Amino acid sequence: MAKGAADRHRRPALTWALFGLLVLQALGGIAGGGALAIKPRGDLLKMPLSYIEDSPFHDYRIPGVTLLLVLGIFPLVVAFGLLQRRPWAWFGAFAVGCGLVIFELVEHQVIGYNVQQPIWGSIGGLIALVSLAPSVQRESGLRWGRRI
Repeated sequence: MAKGAADRHRRPALTWALFGLLVLQALGGIAGGGALAIKPRGDLLKMPLSYIEDSPFHDYRIPGVTLLLVLGIFPLVVAFGLLQRRPWAWFGAFAVGCGLVIFELVEHQVIGYNVQQPIWGSIGGLIALVSLAPSVQRESGLRWGRRI
């Protein structure tokens, strides 16, 4: 007997919300990090090198590659792990959220205030919070940090 549409498992709404937030973050990280890695003087994003003159970096290449990999590619991997119900995906999402909040706080300290910082920082906070939801963890095969 074939399963009907009503018998199939439906993902919780918070799982879809988390997936969307992770993809949004991935797109932002890939675009921003890629732009800084390609043009490390900040030309594509109109970011003068004076922003980082008191930092350990002489250009934006290392911050750009870090942004591209850690807050661009990694969230995309986590998002697809979430769709595949991988147990590590909920923790990966929490790490992405916390990492994004930390990145924005450090960026604020290094270059000063930018209007995008509270926006991306809030997205990071939402990612971290939603990843802790019991329905998201159950969807990944976990119950509050333990395998089911």
